[in-house]
Amino acid sequence: MAVLVTGAAGFIGSYVCRALLERGEKVVGVDNLNDYYEVSLKKARLENLKDKNFTFIIADIANNAELGKALQPYLSEIKFIVHLAGYAGVRHSILHPFLYAEANIIGHLAILEIFRKAANFKHMVYASSSSVYGLDIKTPFSLNEKADSPISLYGATKRCDEILSASYANLYGLQLTGLRFFTVYGPWGRPDMAYYSFTKAIFAGQPIQVYNNGNMQRDFTWIDDIVSGILGALYKLEKSGHRYYNLGNNKPEQLMDVITILERAIGKKAVINFAPTPPGDVFITYSDISQSQKDFGYSPKVSIKEGLPKFVEWFKKYYKI
Repeated sequence: MAVLVTGAAGFIGSYVCRALLERGEKVVGVDNLNDYYEVSLKKARLENLKDKNFTFIIADIANNAELGKALQPYLSEIKFIVHLAGYAGVRHSILHPFLYAEANIIGHLAILEIFRKAANFKHMVYASSSSVYGLDIKTPFSLNEKADSPISLYGATKRCDEILSASYANLYGLQLTGLRFFTVYGPWGRPDMAYYSFTKAIFAGQPIQVYNNGNMQRDFTWIDDIVSGILGALYKLEKSGHRYYNLGNNKPEQLMDVITILERAIGKKAVINFAPTPPGDVFITYSDISQSQKDFGYSPKVSIKEGLPKFVEWFKKYYKI
């Protein structure tokens, strides 16, 4: 049996592939290696996945015919799916709405359509996002909230994925689980995320853009904690149905505290330009993880005081600073 991981060259996807391989699983990884950010970083992640049990396929999940043809030789083997492919990023989604609709909604639908017919398919977990919650949500963000008013197009596409999954679970008796990620960070991360771009700018002596006078809070979640949550959810088999969970750190961090930790780890002060909050951004993300803890023992362990310096050390090594 095999596990399919879409977005295998991505930040979270590459870590999930490695964790599965270390468990002795056979892994089929899919990615289209798009240029949303530096492709060289994606290829470097794949270099870390060279293993006799890892098969990599370049394919676009939004192209149903291409994807089906690429996966055909492996359909009988695939039992589990970790669907992480798609576009992330709130601000980028506002500039490129059709790109996000195609990758995140059509791509999600293509995965559902292919595997609803697969004989050995047992369970799919997929990437949702804290962005589904939008504004005016009580903190911490609870699964009891309706999450029907996301303020970013990115959040809207992820909420659409949840609704599509609920429909397919009901129609075809599938087990599908959405995981609402909260600001995942760590080595090999996404360069468009604030902690990464701040680190790059501070090393280069360039100014960083800080929104809302720094009065922003994010529930930073260490990558290894996220991966443990993904695998915990993946191997929790039920008869059928759609479920979703928060995977966060359950502790929102002040943006200015994040900058201070980065400054200490880098050994340089940041040059800060304060700017208004851009459209689509929320002021706080804060996860209620009680259901994840109860159902599959999710237990985040790494704080930003420990995690951010580890990221900086990786950054120095990767960029040869």
